[in-house]
Amino acid sequence: MAPTGLYQHLSSYFKNTEEDVLPPLSITFVGLLSVVFTLLYVLPFYLSPTTRPSPALSRDAPSVIRARIRCVSVAVALSTIATMYILANRANSSRLEILRLLGWYPIGIVEVAKPLLLTALLFTGPIFEAAVVEGRWKDWVQGRTLHESLSSWIGWRNYVAGPITEEIIYRSLLVPLHLLTPLSPIRVVLLTPLYFGIAHIHHFYEFVLTHPHTHWAPSIVRSLFQFTFTTVFGWYATFIFIRTGNILAVILVHTFCNWAGLPRLWGRVEPRVAIGGPTVRGKEDSGSALGNERRGHWGWSFAYYALLIAGAVAFQQCLWTLTESPKALAKLV
Repeated sequence: MAPTGLYQHLSSYFKNTEEDVLPPLSITFVGLLSVVFTLLYVLPFYLSPTTRPSPALSRDAPSVIRARIRCVSVAVALSTIATMYILANRANSSRLEILRLLGWYPIGIVEVAKPLLLTALLFTGPIFEAAVVEGRWKDWVQGRTLHESLSSWIGWRNYVAGPITEEIIYRSLLVPLHLLTPLSPIRVVLLTPLYFGIAHIHHFYEFVLTHPHTHWAPSIVRSLFQFTFTTVFGWYATFIFIRTGNILAVILVHTFCNWAGLPRLWGRVEPRVAIGGPTVRGKEDSGSALGNERRGHWGWSFAYYALLIAGAVAFQQCLWTLTESPKALAKLV
């Protein structure tokens, strides 16, 4: 007899048990549902003057951010209700099993900490630059950076509302639905982030709208670049979600990546603000001081790129170890 619970269903389906378990959802149905969820998330941005940017109103305006947060919150609520209904009725799953597949329960501290550590390894160089070269470590210890980041509506959008709502839609809801189709887990990892990447293409329209005198070619390049890195991040986030079964881990990784930004891949590393007060030098020692300063900057650069490479190697070596969990939604082989 086939298992009746969704969690048990996925376990037997992807762990190749002897039971004959047929996928309860079709690829076409889930694909159309994913498009609907994506449109429900993005379209309200342009249906109201309060959420639609213009040459005189930026998407970063507090009023626009507040209105958009309200819209996406409603979209997430409606999409979650629809997903729960489908999982309960099409997969005959209990409430607890649905929460497990959505990554909402149980929330293990270890499953949250390990992906964060893994992501921090990839950003070892940028963390060194910010903490040591720019001297921000004191602000981190005192909590000043966190306070400043969350003291504006832009910070709330980038570090709270954005990661939570996007990860619920594109990981917590879409991934379990796709896992219940004939698609393999690997294909789910590769496919579902495309919805996430496509959802960011609307920034092209916003950029053209708010920069009417900018040529279209740079706007297209900018949008293609944004689509590329959001899709790549989506692959990584989906990989973590399937491997850990923990949506909080993915949300925090998303927040961390938004905060860290793209790592520097070229250029000289140097402090943005000189450390220490101004000094008075004579003409005879100005040349030696400049030489020492340049040597110091090259030292920072060498340390940064060495740590960047070491962090990337450590990331590659720890990718599977630091995402391993008994709560995994499926096996990725």
